[in-house]
Amino acid sequence: MQELESIYKETRAKMDKTIDALRKELLRIRTGKANISLLEDITVNYYGQPTPISHVGTISTPEARLILINPWEKNMLQEIEKSILSSDLGITPQNDGNVIRLVFPPLTEDRRKELVKLVKKHGEEAKISIRNTRRSSNDEIKKLEKDSVISEDYSKDGLDEIQEITDDYTKKIDEIVDHKEKEIMEI
Repeated sequence: MQELESIYKETRAKMDKTIDALRKELLRIRTGKANISLLEDITVNYYGQPTPISHVGTISTPEARLILINPWEKNMLQEIEKSILSSDLGITPQNDGNVIRLVFPPLTEDRRKELVKLVKKHGEEAKISIRNTRRSSNDEIKKLEKDSVISEDYSKDGLDEIQEITDDYTKKIDEIVDHKEKEIMEI
């Protein structure tokens, strides 16, 4: 049934967006290693315009616990430093007049446990989003049956297929969360 296929396709697309959002959210959670994705959402005032740090300089990770920011214009050093300090990164930038260094201290056991809780919370939120998508897809299928567009058998098959899709995406979320948890707990 074409109607059901379009519902399946739409359901998968919405659930893919949920998975992408979860991955993006988890990239922002600091593990024991420096990761330039931590700076993605931090913007600096560049001639009156909020601009991502990556657009005003070169960002590199020469060591596992160090991010170097080398601005293309030296007058941006203070702006970058100010933006990092006002962000929720929790790292104090070191400005030597040429580059900014972000040194990531090793995570304590307690901090690792807090981060794992946060990862699990994001995973649970993603699962809630997946279940909401399932509910709306199921409602669409039931409406098709009620309007006599599809038969009761097709409706039951459609609901079963939506449940299978939901189970697949829930499993993906569990795998992503487990991987991030291992990454955080790794010393």
